[in-house]
Amino acid sequence: MFQYYFLLGARSLRRNPALTALMVLTLAIGVAASIATLTILHVMSGNPIPSKSERLFVPQFDNGPLDSYKPGDKANDEQLSYRDAMNLMNSKAGERRTALFGISMPLEPERKDMGVFIVRGTAAGGAYFNMFEAPFLHGQGWAPDADQRGDNVVVIGRKLSEKLFGNDDATGRRIRMGGNDYQIVGVLDTWEVVPRYQRLIGSESFFGDEDDIYIPFATAIRNQVNRNGSVGCQSNVEPGFQGFIDSECTWIQFWFETATPGDRAALQSFLDSYTAEQRKLGRLLRHSPNKLYDVMEWLEFNKVVDNDNKLAVWLSFGFLLLCLVNTIGLLLAKFSVRASEVGIRRALGASRREIFTQFLIETTVVGLVGGVLGLLLAFGALALIAMQSRALATVTQMDWVMLLTTFVLAVLSAVLAGLLPTWRACQVTPALQLKSQ
Repeated sequence: MFQYYFLLGARSLRRNPALTALMVLTLAIGVAASIATLTILHVMSGNPIPSKSERLFVPQFDNGPLDSYKPGDKANDEQLSYRDAMNLMNSKAGERRTALFGISMPLEPERKDMGVFIVRGTAAGGAYFNMFEAPFLHGQGWAPDADQRGDNVVVIGRKLSEKLFGNDDATGRRIRMGGNDYQIVGVLDTWEVVPRYQRLIGSESFFGDEDDIYIPFATAIRNQVNRNGSVGCQSNVEPGFQGFIDSECTWIQFWFETATPGDRAALQSFLDSYTAEQRKLGRLLRHSPNKLYDVMEWLEFNKVVDNDNKLAVWLSFGFLLLCLVNTIGLLLAKFSVRASEVGIRRALGASRREIFTQFLIETTVVGLVGGVLGLLLAFGALALIAMQSRALATVTQMDWVMLLTTFVLAVLSAVLAGLLPTWRACQVTPALQLKSQ
């Protein structure tokens, strides 16, 4: 019976093609607008590293001065000073840990046809690649002893490798950056993390391009590499680079990795003990609560998905509701001209339930066709948005979840829109329709 009603619904679409096309288009536009904005929100608010998001933590404590401070005020910064970062790196807390900050350097290619250009990346501890599950195309990260010595080694991204060396394995080659030669020990494969949670503070975009280079943290300090990120200073800083790293300026981001999510309490206890020891040395005098953020909490704290993004989704669903109201009116018009057909069927013994089922299946057919068209329109809208910038291109990728959601939303919308017209069709009195024929 379902197949029979489904075929009837498909045939009914051809009875009044103009009205049917208008219904399908109205539904498709509403679905496309909703799915396009929902896709962007879905990608932006997704878990960038689900395998260990509950085991990666960002510490936060306040090293600001007491001047004009009131209990309960916002913490000085989400970053750490060099002193605190080194103390945490040298501790045994957690399973892995890394300090990191953004860098930029001029790169001098060997090829004569290429001029000097700026590369951007991250200075980090050697545990960085394992902590964040970086995929290697060639080679690997630097060894722990190289990290401790501050050797001039570098891991480069796939795009930079192909730009400089084509498809050849670049490991073992040397590149000159910032006046120093660096040996390539590894080449990362394409690594599009969305959002780029590892280094949110000071980044140009949460959804920007991949880094070009990665060098050891100690190497960046030894070579005084240019920083590419935000810096917070609330006290006087002595002249020179050494004066800067000895200051209380905050410019380093830090991550812990624990063996299990349950180790969070032990890590919090370590952080509280550390700040208590520092207060004995005359530092961290604000006594602000120490905090730990896992990956998803960190994204929420930094407002990666802000209220504007959420408002856009609500507005798009409001537009879909408006489209449903118009679809209801079109379905009422479509079913009203079939009152005589319903009367004859009722006179021949069809129940109201059978009439209701038939017409509801017809609206489902409209929903399926509207879903296909809505999906095509959504792809087109996302493609147009992606053309605006590289950052937008990374958040306009529709996955299978959103594909399925498109059809579910279209069918559900059509069914909801068809409830009133279908109920009205079931109220047809057979005797009145037969008498009018």
